[in-house]
Amino acid sequence: MKNEVLYLLLDEYADHESVFLAGAISNDATAIRQNPKYVNKVVAPTLNPVSSCSGFRIVPDYSFETMPDDYAALVLIGGYGWQKEEAIRVIPMIKKAMDQNKIIGAICNAASFMAKIGCLNHVKHTGNGLEQLKQWGGENYTNEQGYINKQAVSDARIVTANGSGYLEFAKEILLLLENEPPEAIDMMYQFFKQGFVQIMGQISQKG
Repeated sequence: MKNEVLYLLLDEYADHESVFLAGAISNDATAIRQNPKYVNKVVAPTLNPVSSCSGFRIVPDYSFETMPDDYAALVLIGGYGWQKEEAIRVIPMIKKAMDQNKIIGAICNAASFMAKIGCLNHVKHTGNGLEQLKQWGGENYTNEQGYINKQAVSDARIVTANGSGYLEFAKEILLLLENEPPEAIDMMYQFFKQGFVQIMGQISQKG
């Protein structure tokens, strides 16, 4: 379904990197959305449970073989699995998504993997530091000048982030999805960036 946001998880994925994005898609400021614009779905190599680096296990909605062709965004969640041979199986999915001009998110080691397969060579991007992108990318990474030292970068419908930039990562993908008006997305971002006490203090002062 074209309204599905697909989170691609490999074994030992970083579970914290999806929480702000998935939460904003499924919930508004007060409750679960009754009619969400998008639906979160998980893709993994098989339909067997996939484990996070924290030990949590999640049952995928789709395997690599059963994932739909029509979806809203492909979100590559980081973790240690991107250093393993199984990650090679993801390459056709990424390149197909790029050919179809899908929204693609890649955070932490997933961004480094994008460098490794040459998929950051024509976009501004970030990741876990330029040195890691160069190390992973080798000769396939030719866009050092396109690297921006920020928490998250959005360019040409590709969003990249470092492993601590999961809030900024969520914001940039939500803006591309037009999940809510930009003002509402920024409000969500500021709430979690500044924290409950500071935001509520600002509201009290305005009142």
